[in-house]
Amino acid sequence: MPQLDQSAEDDLDAVGAGLDSLDAPAGERRPSFWKRFAWGFLPPVGALVLLIVAWQLVWASAVLTEAQLPEPIAVWDEFWSRVVTGEVFGFVWTSVHRAALGFVAGVLLGTPLGLLVAKVRVVRAAIGPLLTGLQSLPSVAWVPAAILWFGINDGAIYFVVLLGSVPSIANGLVSGIDQIPPILPRVGQVMGANRLSSARHILLPAALPGFLAGLKQGWAFSWRSLMAAELIALSPQLGVGLGAYLNQGSSLNSIETVIAAIFLILLVGVGIELLVFRPLERTVLRARGLTSSL
Repeated sequence: MPQLDQSAEDDLDAVGAGLDSLDAPAGERRPSFWKRFAWGFLPPVGALVLLIVAWQLVWASAVLTEAQLPEPIAVWDEFWSRVVTGEVFGFVWTSVHRAALGFVAGVLLGTPLGLLVAKVRVVRAAIGPLLTGLQSLPSVAWVPAAILWFGINDGAIYFVVLLGSVPSIANGLVSGIDQIPPILPRVGQVMGANRLSSARHILLPAALPGFLAGLKQGWAFSWRSLMAAELIALSPQLGVGLGAYLNQGSSLNSIETVIAAIFLILLVGVGIELLVFRPLERTVLRARGLTSSL
């Protein structure tokens, strides 16, 4: 009989060890910096090269006129002429610092709002559908109202950016909190955590993957909202951002300028994703043992 008990204990130990190994992050060796750089850099560059080759072939076929589709080298000449004069850096700085400030303000407003919607039932019932509706509303719809309310100034632009980012950030946090196992907040209550401590030490860390997805979407909406505002709200006191640069190309019927501006807008979006959000996402997921391939 003691031998059977020992055997049962060994089986239980084996099962426990197996479960522990399933919970633990995969012990794969982390790729070298150059390998990670190659995987992150070469595929986008390869896709860009293929796009330019296809573009050149379509241009050479003369299916579209020069006014509709210029040669790639003509767009490059337009872009490079702006680089040489330094105008590109002014365009990018004007837009990026506005988007960054608006996004930070959106995080400061959207995070507590998301906590309220996620944890207070009456708040969710009251404004939860409104947040979803605001998230689906095109940001360009707010630009005329913002101009009438604030005038053509930075206040109007930041208002549009906030209305584009806050709903996405709040809804991302709500989604992350909804996926937290119910036992975690209960454990916090048993250990004496109040609402503020529970939100800071339990809800936000546990909801971080979903919240990070909301932050990525919030940044995307901030950037899109800013471009819509800069395209419409034009004034010398606002300076020239990427949206205004795009508007200049349209006003002058210069397709080279229009495509160069689109390229710059896309470049900033891809750069923020690769330099900011992808490393954050990789760090968060790897720390939780959720993936070993990012």
